[in-house]
Amino acid sequence: MNGAYCVATYRCYDDKADFHKKGLSIAVGLTVGSWTDLPEARKAEMEKHLGRVVSVTIHEPEGAAPGVRYADLKIAYPDVNFSRDLPALLVTVFGKLSMDGKIKLVDLEFSPSFLSAFPGPKFGLEGVRKLLGVHDRPLLMSIFKSVIGHDLANLREQFYLQALGGVDLIKDDEILFENPLTPLEKRVEACMEAAREAESRTGQKLLYAVNLTGKTSQLAANAKRAIAAGANALLFNVLAYGYDALHELSADRDINVPIATHPAMAGALYPSPHYGIAAPLLLGKLMRLAGSDLSLFPSPYGSVVMPMEENMAVKTALLDSSLPVRKAFPVPSAGIHPGLVPLILRDFGQDVVVNAGGGIHGHPMGTAAGGQAFRQAMAAAQSGIPLREAAGKPGNEALEAAVGLWGAKE
Repeated sequence: MNGAYCVATYRCYDDKADFHKKGLSIAVGLTVGSWTDLPEARKAEMEKHLGRVVSVTIHEPEGAAPGVRYADLKIAYPDVNFSRDLPALLVTVFGKLSMDGKIKLVDLEFSPSFLSAFPGPKFGLEGVRKLLGVHDRPLLMSIFKSVIGHDLANLREQFYLQALGGVDLIKDDEILFENPLTPLEKRVEACMEAAREAESRTGQKLLYAVNLTGKTSQLAANAKRAIAAGANALLFNVLAYGYDALHELSADRDINVPIATHPAMAGALYPSPHYGIAAPLLLGKLMRLAGSDLSLFPSPYGSVVMPMEENMAVKTALLDSSLPVRKAFPVPSAGIHPGLVPLILRDFGQDVVVNAGGGIHGHPMGTAAGGQAFRQAMAAAQSGIPLREAAGKPGNEALEAAVGLWGAKE
């Protein structure tokens, strides 16, 4: 093929379809519309716009039950057909097609010319580590809980207790929007004051990912208001706004803080085997390309479970060196407690953010002890010491209480 192309991979389920014909129909239908009826002279003009079938791989086990037969279709789309932005690409490859039966967008490969429009994460994994001065262990993130209806004093107290526990990052709850009780700038000022007070006791730097909300047209201005008030990170619900909104924020020179992306609404798009967009693409590759420094997604262990195979594929998409932008931190989330730390380190290694809400706030000795229990669990797991053994050591009372409440999985 001559010219630059982006390649989409689809998984298409059908018990009877001619998948080679289906692939050709997609390649033509989503680009030039028709081909065989065009005069030869017109074909010569239109050929640079024509989609191409790269491969058709059919999976048809002998004697398989109905609904099992599928094919993986790879279709190449000429860059000349769309502008260099993710909305244009997504509408091209999966706009109308997403409504055409049991078909799922599994992956996208980008041409070098398309990729050149995307600087990716401004900080990335290494940049976040540098900001925090932590290079030899996983990071620990905690989440505000019970934020609706609370005033600034209550929010500040919650923040301070989390910070005392030794966490590296604290994020707003994704449902905390602009409101009279905790307005953006005052919230940032109160929480960053608490961060400084905690740092004077713990000696540990901390990032506060404040939830960036409001109308799309106001997002950049709101981000800059937060930063002017002292915010050193942002949380963003990307799928509610679109990848292009994230791209604009990340590419803005004046928004010079890491952006953590939340998977809100992802469950409407990735879990079905037959429809939607695969999790590694949705929460991994596209988030990273659009500028996410830390990408949150459901863990394979906790209360909102993503299958392990998908989880590892999301991790790979965020860390894969073949994508020529900075690596982003994987943040497996939901239902995480200290007893799961050995599993997280086994599956994700050191380059992971351990993210906990109830596993910190629900600790029987209090919120600060919840963070301490996680840090003690990390130290034990890194040293190869079983958690139950580590829990019995002097100074590890927080871990002991956590293991007593939630158990330990190793």
